[in-house]
Amino acid sequence: MASTNSTTLARVTESEAGGLWSDVWRRFRRNPIALTGFYVVCIFVFMALFADFIANDKPYYTEYRGKSYFPIFRSYLVRMQLGRWPAELLNVEFKKLEGAKSIFPPIPYRPGNINLLEPLEPPSERHWFGTDKLGRDVMAGMIHGSRVSLSIGFVAVGIAVLIGVVLGAIAGYFGSWTDLVISRFFEVMLSVPTFFLLITIAALLPPSIFLTMLIIGATSWVGIARFTRNEFLRIRSLDYVTSAIALGVSDRKVMFRHILPNALAPVIVSVVLGIAGAILVESSLSFLGIGVPAELVTWGSILHEASSTTFAWWLAVFPGFAIFITVLAYYLVGEGLREVLDPRLRGLR
Repeated sequence: MASTNSTTLARVTESEAGGLWSDVWRRFRRNPIALTGFYVVCIFVFMALFADFIANDKPYYTEYRGKSYFPIFRSYLVRMQLGRWPAELLNVEFKKLEGAKSIFPPIPYRPGNINLLEPLEPPSERHWFGTDKLGRDVMAGMIHGSRVSLSIGFVAVGIAVLIGVVLGAIAGYFGSWTDLVISRFFEVMLSVPTFFLLITIAALLPPSIFLTMLIIGATSWVGIARFTRNEFLRIRSLDYVTSAIALGVSDRKVMFRHILPNALAPVIVSVVLGIAGAILVESSLSFLGIGVPAELVTWGSILHEASSTTFAWWLAVFPGFAIFITVLAYYLVGEGLREVLDPRLRGLR
């Protein structure tokens, strides 16, 4: 009987959570500014996911010596060690392959393609965003650099969410001395400067994008943890939680199955804003020439080149505008979510 009641309670909780998020999306769509920011974020995510199909020196399709090939798809198989390049296409430059008929992506370059004959070329039909001092196509670098910026944002915030939600849930649910100890730990972590810690570690260890993600995530979870703790403190005294505890449901299930789905609203706002903050930190580190490997092209590394070639305005304008638009879009989405999730702000529009 107790297990039946517990199952019914879980279904009710899940249906309420589902109704909440459908209502949130319906009200979020009424905010045109936030919705525009959401579409911009979707465009950048799409660009990052399909960067190899937008900017690549390998063609989609090649017909050579009477045979048909799909080099971009083949490169994925080779990378995953599920296939090999045919002998006639091994280490070839597809643009100079005589007698071949090929269909290239809109940007037929990769960010690492060096052409010392075209250094610091201004924007043109050949290079839409110009080239850098090594002759690399800036637009190709920006398209592939979006992967670095967004991956650091998502992975770092993912680490922060994992740590923050678990610690915040434990502090808010159990309260008492557990809450006191964890809250003091929050205060200690707030005193750790993320940016200067990254600079210090970059001086001691080789540049690594994964280390950068880990440090940003491991030092930026306190805000998420505090939001989670406050929501758990509020929700744990509600009737349905009391009923679940009375029915003998384990603490773990009460915390993460009954309370957490209804406590995620303010956490999601913090997550969205955290992604924007992580992108800014990565761009700042790349601009200073630390944090990520030197051969990796990012928006910040292109800006770094602009600092030494001030006449090449395109090296500053295009990546700077991309950073500005991306961070602004995330903040617009975050503010839109804050407005629809906070009952005190719903009536202001």
